[in-house]
Amino acid sequence: MSTVADKLAKKSSSKTSSKQVRLRLVYVDFWSAVKLSFLAAVALAIVTIVAVFLIYTVLSTTGVIGKLDELLKAFDDNFTLGDYVGLPQVMAFASIVAILNLIVITVLGAVVAGIYNLMVKVTGGLLVGFTSN
Repeated sequence: MSTVADKLAKKSSSKTSSKQVRLRLVYVDFWSAVKLSFLAAVALAIVTIVAVFLIYTVLSTTGVIGKLDELLKAFDDNFTLGDYVGLPQVMAFASIVAILNLIVITVLGAVVAGIYNLMVKVTGGLLVGFTSN
């Protein structure tokens, strides 16, 4: 006697055939590439600002900046490193770098999408394979 559970177990143990599909990527939407590169640049900007803050905090807590200030005072008594390397100055510099990276990465994403769309006309596109499980 076979029960419903035996039939279901027999069905699930049978091997399903996977279908393979090979497609060509012949067009990258320009605005989608710009939006995606902008989002990646925003994530990188946040990582940059947080990393600079953490590195500055570690360096100031361990006293590396103070020791470096003492070393530089040996050369010039009027020079104080704290005037130039305070938390506001470091974070302003990190923000400027993050904004510049945001602009550059977004523009690079647009340029790469445009170049790919032009190269597809010559090469025919990128061949991508997909399978279904």
